[in-house]
Amino acid sequence: MTAVTLKDVAMRAGVSIKTVSNVVRDAPKVSADTRERVMRAVRELGYRPNPSARRLRTGRSGLIALAVPDLTTPYFAELAHHIRAEATALGLTVLIEETLGDPAEELRLATGVGASLLDGVILSPLHVTTTELAPVADAFPLVLLGERSYQRDHVVADHVLIDNVAAARDVTGHLIGLGRTRIAAIGADVKASATSRQRLEGFQLALHEAGLPFDPRLAPTITEFNRGNGLLAMRALLALPPDIRPDAVFCFSDLLAVGAQRAVHEAALSVPGDIALAGIDGSEEALYSTPSLTTLVPDKGAIASLAVKCLAARIRSAEPLPFEVHVAPHWLDVRESTAAVRRPLTL
Repeated sequence: MTAVTLKDVAMRAGVSIKTVSNVVRDAPKVSADTRERVMRAVRELGYRPNPSARRLRTGRSGLIALAVPDLTTPYFAELAHHIRAEATALGLTVLIEETLGDPAEELRLATGVGASLLDGVILSPLHVTTTELAPVADAFPLVLLGERSYQRDHVVADHVLIDNVAAARDVTGHLIGLGRTRIAAIGADVKASATSRQRLEGFQLALHEAGLPFDPRLAPTITEFNRGNGLLAMRALLALPPDIRPDAVFCFSDLLAVGAQRAVHEAALSVPGDIALAGIDGSEEALYSTPSLTTLVPDKGAIASLAVKCLAARIRSAEPLPFEVHVAPHWLDVRESTAAVRRPLTL
């Protein structure tokens, strides 16, 4: 098939080739109506910008990279879906990389591996430090995802995140509101990741506010946020003496909660009758589990939009921009794992 050209898009949209070029490059001073008409023609014709021609004309390729720890994790898979959609709307193409949490790989990708091709990188780091990333962000367009501890006056890169302390506090407060008093946490991380530390902080804060003690025996350590660790941690909690065994568990990810739910089932106990369960991620898997899982939902669409637009602005700007931290919203979706009433699945 003959490749679709700017001229083809211009004819379909009823505008000039120059206007189509401005829209594809996300140039300013294009009306919203015209932009929508051109993008509709782009979608209908399946137009794809020519990276080589674009680079010769603008010095940019239109290629960005998304680097995440684990593509098998539903949260990152769903986030990648949103980021690709946001990038496509801005005429950008996304290359997706998997770091497996290797700090050397995270740092390598943050520098824009094959930087002659990439215009910028969105990175969700697990172990590389902000000190290591600071010089990279000064030299190459970079946006970070996920949790980091920042002082207000020392932001070393653009960053998009949720308020993990508040999120964990909300989930734990919900479990306390059910009248549960022996609440466990699965997700304390022996690797001391920022995500784990902040969610543990929010968990402990909610307990303190309710006048409940924090019992370290109810916060077993794990190595990774996956189903297997959730299963093993829940088995350990169920092996505790009856007067210590939890009546509610807050899991620091939905995958941990799915594994924990399996352990409760193996012990012939019920969720939420014997043990109420809740997670964080808002994953589709949580919706289809039995019973459906109460989960704290980060607004993945907002995270993707903020990250892509922030990176695009940094790529386009001829002058250095100040680094910013953007906090995306979150909400609690209460489902069957903390509510005794069974509800039909609504799609």
